[in-house]
Amino acid sequence: MLKRLLAKMPDSLRAELEAANLMPAFKQRPPYQRNDYLHWIARARHPETRRKRINQMIEELTKGGIYMGMQ
Repeated sequence: MLKRLLAKMPDSLRAELEAANLMPAFKQRPPYQRNDYLHWIARARHPETRRKRINQMIEELTKGGIYMGMQ
């Protein structure tokens, strides 16, 4: 059970994951990982940082078995 507030996925991020066919990989992650990714991306102060974090999440979802840079 999550103890943090649930993050809402922005429509733009959802569209990007769907276009890359990565929504199934995202949904297979445990709830805490999905929530962590969304909060982490939302906390970015600059668009460049947000993009970098989205790219990292996409790369990790594509490769599988990696979460926040860890195996």
